[in-house]
Amino acid sequence: RDRIVSKHKYGEGYQNISAALKVPKNTVASIILKWKKFGTTKTLPRAGRPGQTEQSGEKGLGQGGD
Repeated sequence: RDRIVSKHKYGEGYQNISAALKVPKNTVASIILKWKKFGTTKTLPRAGRPGQTEQSGEKGLGQGGD
């Protein structure tokens, strides 16, 4: 992701970046749009309630324990 953004900063087009790094043009476009909007290429937290996980021996979701 950082290589895509750095190539974009140097003025390369989406198609040239896509060909050089062997990733789809849509991927290049979405990474650059995300970088412009949020200023980062890191994975951002998603909206919604966090998933339930196992805690100290308790059964988590999807384990149908009786």
